[in-house]
Amino acid sequence: MTAGNLADGGEAGLSRPRADTPTAANTEMSTAASAAASTAASAEGTLITAPRIVPAAQATVLAPGYVTFSGGLVTAVGQGRPPRAPDIELADGVLVPGFVDLQVNGYFGEDLMTADAGGWEKVVRRLPETGTTAFLPTLVTAPLPELCRALRGAADLAPALRVGARILGVHLEGPFISPGRRGAHNAAWILEPTPAAVEKLVVAGSGLLRLVTVAPERRGAMAAVRQFTAAGVLVSVGHSDATGRQLSAAGDIGARMVTHLFNAQRPLHHREPGVVGTALADSRFTSGLIADLQHVCAEACVIAFAAAPGRVHIVTDAASCAGMPSGRYLLGGEPIDLPAHAGRPPTRADGTLAGSALRMDAGVAHMVRAGVSLTDAVGAATRVPADAIGRPELGRIAPGAAADFAWLDDDLMTRATWIGGQCGYLRPARG
Repeated sequence: MTAGNLADGGEAGLSRPRADTPTAANTEMSTAASAAASTAASAEGTLITAPRIVPAAQATVLAPGYVTFSGGLVTAVGQGRPPRAPDIELADGVLVPGFVDLQVNGYFGEDLMTADAGGWEKVVRRLPETGTTAFLPTLVTAPLPELCRALRGAADLAPALRVGARILGVHLEGPFISPGRRGAHNAAWILEPTPAAVEKLVVAGSGLLRLVTVAPERRGAMAAVRQFTAAGVLVSVGHSDATGRQLSAAGDIGARMVTHLFNAQRPLHHREPGVVGTALADSRFTSGLIADLQHVCAEACVIAFAAAPGRVHIVTDAASCAGMPSGRYLLGGEPIDLPAHAGRPPTRADGTLAGSALRMDAGVAHMVRAGVSLTDAVGAATRVPADAIGRPELGRIAPGAAADFAWLDDDLMTRATWIGGQCGYLRPARG
């Protein structure tokens, strides 16, 4: 893949650096042509330069910076003048690791609980438009047989979905949650955890089940935490009325994460830290944060980042309405409504917030505008979630890491993505 190939119609700002650099008119490229933007341009691999690179492996900005990759892996990253002429020159914006989203219920009109193979393919293929290069499809509370069916279906589908964002496993959000903190989950389908129910879910997941949200205060929940942990499934505390002591006790036996901090959980009180306070204070826990500034206000987001540096990760909690116009959609097979007002999250009929329509790149931008540093916001969308689920080869631009990148414009919106060194998305030319 040569610089000339990329420049034969690529997005303005992405060009070859030769003396015959093309004009803006002929540097605009269709999305279809972006499939060619892939492998090594020479025996030395592909070299990209950018005005700024946030590697996320450390809290720094390389300005300017360069990265080389070959065979789907990063081989070098540095600051200043590159060792040779670049194959791809990004004239503006910032290059960051591809985003890792650990809570995606659906997207682009598809509810992952009910979607068929075509629906899953659409979500996987199009998520790179938002800068996301890896994610956990998320299934919310449903009758146990339906959850098992959905898990078996996901386990069957995932290996064949090789074009688009990486599927890192499945996040099971429920059914072992608190009825009093259920949020948009159907109360009739919430269960007390039993060894038999846990085993059914683990078996149905066929090794794809990676993360499960549990309310540890429920009867049988501590045994479930042990059982899931022993099966290699990470446990996150969420939709929970647990006290601080109960959350700490769950941490003692293996729980390591908290699902959408602040939402659907016992809040911080000055004499009872609850889930929120303990999650921020206990260094064993990494917490997801829905960064749409609707679920959690800007000030609370900034507090979370300050209180738990390196332990907050951005999630979208995206529902099927994400990336779609206002209207009626599904979450977990049940209706939700996305209002016409831009940025507002979907709701159930009773007004309860029901997931979001957030993009990961927008979540990063929201955090930066709220006052979080660019490096911390990018890290929270990349390295922190990747590390939380045991995938240290993702979420950073460093030698040996996967060549998963997102090129963001100056407003931090996605212009292009690469997954394993292959161009997964190039924003169509505007105008």
